[in-house]
Amino acid sequence: MRTDKTFAIVTGAASGMGRCYARQLAEMGYGVLLVDINGEALQALSLQLTKEHGVPAPTLCMDLTLADAAERVVRECTDNGWQVKILINNAGMLITTPQAETEPERLQRIMALHCTTPLLLCRHLIPHMKAHGRGYILNISSISAGMDWPVIGMYGCTKQFVKGYSRALHIECMGTPVSVTTAIFGAVDTPLLTGLPFMRYRRLLRCLGFLTTPERATRLALKAMFKRKERLIPNLSDRLVILLCPLMPSWLLHALAQRIKL
Repeated sequence: MRTDKTFAIVTGAASGMGRCYARQLAEMGYGVLLVDINGEALQALSLQLTKEHGVPAPTLCMDLTLADAAERVVRECTDNGWQVKILINNAGMLITTPQAETEPERLQRIMALHCTTPLLLCRHLIPHMKAHGRGYILNISSISAGMDWPVIGMYGCTKQFVKGYSRALHIECMGTPVSVTTAIFGAVDTPLLTGLPFMRYRRLLRCLGFLTTPERATRLALKAMFKRKERLIPNLSDRLVILLCPLMPSWLLHALAQRIKL
């Protein structure tokens, strides 16, 4: 087993894209700190990565919406003497109820999970990365960041914050050994989207390029991160959506929301 202290952190590592990030980084030889609220799935993944790739894959089962979540993740690394070279802020949640009908606790959780904790992880780890001469950060946004659509409004608004602060961090880190990359994805075929009406057309959406496999999405994102790119928008269809959706009038969005009945 590899014994050096260079590590990557992947949040939301137990399933979906987080699991893919962890597997691909382990294949590259990185030790991976797996962070998620699903402890059982984390343990299974940890054993698999260590067995197949000979890398350490410690787990940290915790709720990343807690106020001290970022500090706890950083403390876990510091206490174990791990040098964090890569941070993948991947953990996410999706709310598909109208904002005025959503429990306040769920609104607070999505704000913390998408905005507060990832930003604080960047704040804590960028100085650490600079001190050790190299660091890569990958933050996950979405094409919904420019939509302000009904029902998924909270998801889109929080991803807009991710897009904004990530670009600012990228600019602030220019000329340093640390890079910040933002991956802006459309629909990715993960458990996060399970149950949404359009997922019944999964095969057609994949053929048309509107639905990406998590393996492809994460592979492209890591490639962009290691090239120190500012931003990744992998599909032409995603770029078209980003350009056209903000032009849709409110009355049309209202009609669509009523028809789809998310």
